[in-house]
Amino acid sequence: MRQMLLATAVLAALAASAQATELTIMSFNIWGGGGNAKKPVDETVAVIKAVNADIIGIQETRLESDPCTADSCPPAGDSVAPKLAAALGYHYYDQTRQNDALWSNAILSRYPIGKATPNDTGVEIMIDGRRVHAFNIHLDDSPYQPYQLLGIAYGDTPFLKTAGEAVKAAAATRGPGLKILFDDMAAAGEADAAFVFGDFNEPSHRDWTESAVKAGNQPMAVQFPTVKAIEDKGFVDTFRAVYPDAGVKPGMTWTPTTEPSAKDDHHDRIDFALARARDLQVIEAGIVGEKAPEADIVVTPWPSDHRATMAKVKF
Repeated sequence: MRQMLLATAVLAALAASAQATELTIMSFNIWGGGGNAKKPVDETVAVIKAVNADIIGIQETRLESDPCTADSCPPAGDSVAPKLAAALGYHYYDQTRQNDALWSNAILSRYPIGKATPNDTGVEIMIDGRRVHAFNIHLDDSPYQPYQLLGIAYGDTPFLKTAGEAVKAAAATRGPGLKILFDDMAAAGEADAAFVFGDFNEPSHRDWTESAVKAGNQPMAVQFPTVKAIEDKGFVDTFRAVYPDAGVKPGMTWTPTTEPSAKDDHHDRIDFALARARDLQVIEAGIVGEKAPEADIVVTPWPSDHRATMAKVKF
């Protein structure tokens, strides 16, 4: 009888471990919780509720300074992460370190949040007995290579002419922040799943493609390096896993505050939710924003100068 009970317990444990974990993830630059546009934080809460995300990487939890320029824009005021977490009934971690990978970031989670990485870019979360690492970054926006290539003035930066120049400039601009992220990944060690959320302030090599050029969305094909470097660590761009053709589904997250025809701006996908896990399945992905067809999930009123990106994954 004792052996039978033990065997039953072992089988039950094996069955539990064999069950897949399903999560909805989200990355959202909240623009001071809407505060930069004098909007109430309730509008940001409504966006997250509309997605019903389990883990959210949020950027810009604090206000922009006044003045805020391409060359200098330190965060001001208090983080709205505690208010968001309280309204949602979630756990939160404010990423308070100041380094090249962060600009007022926080991680919200339906599940309790464990220890943080040495440089504050990520945390550990236990879900269904599985170890999950959630990393959340906000990389430098200046120099901004799409503007440099298109002759749009932004700070004291030179214009660029070639794809090669853009790749080199992007690597120099965001390489220091990327190194901090990779150092923290190494320090965090192995996990059953890992996510990288963030406003990268750089498009993906999967978006500036020949297909996107033919569709009139981009001026040229460019192998932008940041997303590619993270993919080289085994991560999947969840949005492009579902919508591989940027010419058909551009997924622009920057910016709902200007028209696509604006001569002093250029719309792009610079917000990402990347995932890595054994037997990873990306079930669903989409853009969250103010109106269709730009957004797959529409929420009005809209509080931010970025659209959000979401995905449902299983591992």
